[in-house]
Amino acid sequence: MYAVIKTGGKQYRVQEGERLEVERVAPEGDGDTVSFVPVLLVDGETVIAGASDLAGASVAAKVVGEASGPKIRGFTYKNKTNSRRRWGHRQHYTTIEITGISKGN
Repeated sequence: MYAVIKTGGKQYRVQEGERLEVERVAPEGDGDTVSFVPVLLVDGETVIAGASDLAGASVAAKVVGEASGPKIRGFTYKNKTNSRRRWGHRQHYTTIEITGISKGN
């Protein structure tokens, strides 16, 4: 059985026992549980995709840790005006482990 979950503006295909990095979620620390609402649920040959069919379904995950993505450096420049700006960004991620997928009904 696998499910497709949506978090952080992205969709991920997950199975039980799988670890993945998603954009930061809100739990207080490691070991906390997080629940996601699936967009799609596949159980063998059965595909559940409608919002009314997925009303009771959920995907449970345990927070394993946190990580940071690569440093992105940017520079903006405008010619002849002495306008320069250097900026950087480093995305924060939460590492989760899928502990269970339930159909609900």
